[in-house]
Amino acid sequence: MARLKFIILSLIGLFFFVIPIPYNDETSIPVAIIADVFKDLLGESIFGLAVLIVVVSAIMTLIAKIIPSRFPEESFLGSVFQVSWFWTIVRLVGMVFIIFAHYQVGWDKVYSDATGGMILVELMPSLVAVFLIASYLLPLLLNYGLLEFIGALFTKIMRPVFTLPGRSTVDNLTSWLGDGTIGVLLTSRQYEEGFYTKREAAVIGTTFSVVSITFTIVVVDYVGLMHMFLPLYLTILAAGLVAAIIMPRIPPLSRIPDTYYTENSEGVDETIPEGHSSFSWGYKQAIDRAEKSPGIGGFFKEGTKNAMDMWFGVLPVVMAIGTLGVIVAEETMFFTWIGAPFVPILELFQVPEAQAAAETVLVGFTDMFLPALMIGDVASEITRFIIAALSVTQLIYLSEVGGVLLASKVPVNFGKLVVIFLLRTLITLPIIILAAHMIF
Repeated sequence: MARLKFIILSLIGLFFFVIPIPYNDETSIPVAIIADVFKDLLGESIFGLAVLIVVVSAIMTLIAKIIPSRFPEESFLGSVFQVSWFWTIVRLVGMVFIIFAHYQVGWDKVYSDATGGMILVELMPSLVAVFLIASYLLPLLLNYGLLEFIGALFTKIMRPVFTLPGRSTVDNLTSWLGDGTIGVLLTSRQYEEGFYTKREAAVIGTTFSVVSITFTIVVVDYVGLMHMFLPLYLTILAAGLVAAIIMPRIPPLSRIPDTYYTENSEGVDETIPEGHSSFSWGYKQAIDRAEKSPGIGGFFKEGTKNAMDMWFGVLPVVMAIGTLGVIVAEETMFFTWIGAPFVPILELFQVPEAQAAAETVLVGFTDMFLPALMIGDVASEITRFIIAALSVTQLIYLSEVGGVLLASKVPVNFGKLVVIFLLRTLITLPIIILAAHMIF
């Protein structure tokens, strides 16, 4: 029975999260496709659902803060709504912003189609759908031995190259083929369950929660370079690989302790005993895990908790921080000023229209699509190539993955995200420029 559980349920999990299939003239993974179908079925009502979720989150969190005895931390609801005052305020700000954006009231800088309106219309429906569908399907990856099996097979590659356990391979593939937010959800859940250390969770969340192929296509198409998609995507992969090798070995990621979320967690022993190959040991561990797996009731209980954590914990944060970040980008000269030092660097590397390019180098921290929007009218193809590739490899943008990371249990704060974003930019930009000059 355990063998069948491992093989059948793990194959179903792989199908949903990793196997790319054609859909609407594009390629995506089934979990993202199901989320799209769910979003389409709800139609306009999904905006009301997003508003309801964020409002309930803020009110319940405030009640939990004022009357903590109503929501003990160890309880189901307490784990969702018992947060610090900082996150309570963020959730309340998220509530105000989403009400402004939905009803077009209050401060126009918040509900504008370029700021909070954009976050609500273009991002929140996808997150509502993805979080719900992925939350209920995640146990197929987590509970039936797949990660134990993959971990044993890939430890010899992932540990020396990326300083990560082999099981993180699944997180990486899920992000790459599907959606970075799903990868963050998977990473956060494994971190809470004691399979990753704080450092490992932070490295995976900020280095491997990559932008999906599908969204990359959207960016490349917008900047008018679909005829160069293959060389551009290969450039993104090369720059991302170099960053993934370097980033875990330098601060701030290298200084995060290799301790666990819970003090009594012992983590995962990746040693392969004598008499076993990687395959046989992984298979044995997978069967042991499948034997201990929960029944159908436990499956749905875990899915419900996953969904509540993401809906009530992440959506308000994305709405609040994402909107603030985009307001700064749209309404101030901040990113123009901080991008100014890149002008001489880009000129040194002989990048055409360096001034226009420099203004977009750091704006991706707020929203990954903003650099494409700002560079779309630039005449030089090589400049559009460089900025499009850079915006994808930077990974940390507040309107989605950055906001999800901050709201998750993954141990990175805002300051670390800023430093990681800057380091990724400094590491990948020269590689992308070199590749661009070789291609053009």
